[in-house]
Amino acid sequence: MYRIKTLNKISPAGLSVLDQTRYTISTDVENEDGILVRSADMHDYAFPDALRAVARAGAGTNNIPIDRCSEAGIVVFNTPGANANAVKELAVCALLLASRKISDGVAWVKEQAAGADVEQAVEKGKSQFVGPELSGKMLGVIGLGAIGVQVANIATKLGMTVFGYDPFLSVDGALSLSRLVHRAMDLETIYKNCDYITLHVPQTPETKGMFNEDAFHMMKGGVRILNLARGTLVNDDDMLAALDSGKVACYVTDFPNGKILRGKNVVAIPHLGASTPESEENCAVMAAQELKDYLENGNIQNSVNLPTLVQPWSGVSRLCIIHRNAPGAIASITGVLSKDGVNVANMTNKSKKDYAYTVVDVDSRIGESVADTIRALDVVLRVRLLNH
Repeated sequence: MYRIKTLNKISPAGLSVLDQTRYTISTDVENEDGILVRSADMHDYAFPDALRAVARAGAGTNNIPIDRCSEAGIVVFNTPGANANAVKELAVCALLLASRKISDGVAWVKEQAAGADVEQAVEKGKSQFVGPELSGKMLGVIGLGAIGVQVANIATKLGMTVFGYDPFLSVDGALSLSRLVHRAMDLETIYKNCDYITLHVPQTPETKGMFNEDAFHMMKGGVRILNLARGTLVNDDDMLAALDSGKVACYVTDFPNGKILRGKNVVAIPHLGASTPESEENCAVMAAQELKDYLENGNIQNSVNLPTLVQPWSGVSRLCIIHRNAPGAIASITGVLSKDGVNVANMTNKSKKDYAYTVVDVDSRIGESVADTIRALDVVLRVRLLNH
């Protein structure tokens, strides 16, 4: 039986992916083989010896200690694209909120409701909430992953001229992108030309605080900025100064905090990007499928710390080896197998930065003694033996 711990409430649709005759799933299971998590903070989490994988039902993994997982040979999965439609729809809403002062207007109308003549007050005061239309304006989309592509495409339907920037645009992303979207080769093109800018990139050392004083200096006056990706992509102090000067006309963020709420023309949303029943179900199903395929077959898809590797079964036993991406690692592994007289039926090796993953199918049943010998190699972090 595989033991799965849930650190957050996970959609039943996701849990149903895991065969109840093969999986024990609960919030208090001990020495778990896998974890399903959404937003729970795992940075101080004590990893049990059995833990092999953490599956995040969502795209961001800032709540998971990736480096510590990698060194322990624990695969970390996420679910890119599973919440893309939900965030795309919120981005359309955010564009309108940034333009039309809708949230301010709604709050103002409720205040007027206490008066005797609401209709007269509305007609007299509505001009203070006038805002521009989206059609004919220029939108810059920074990050053309699953979400950014959908936002860029639907913005063209709203009559906007759209520029997209992503130096790491994937083949799938390029194929999904509307031919009406213009590719920007640098951020400066976005900053200097666009009336609206929306962020759809992960937080990395390179992107943290990327919207700062220098970036705002290059932008058009009165630019409207949407951040539905990560709060830390924006330097709050520099944003407050840009809002105060009018350089930024409106900032819509899905990541409110005490500091940014003090700024004028800030529209703060309570982290609703993926908060739809459909999105939560999609993320849970995808996370559970990734976890199941790894635990049962050793296949890795959508891992943030290890390479994608999917190998059809072609033997009786399978060795799944997480190791450092170092010269001689493969030779050391195959040397052990050769010395023990094990014939390799199929082998695949993939690497991702400092780490690598090797799957070896052999045409005879082998025991843990072979796996133990491989575990003893200096470059090896984790070895799992599966039998078909």
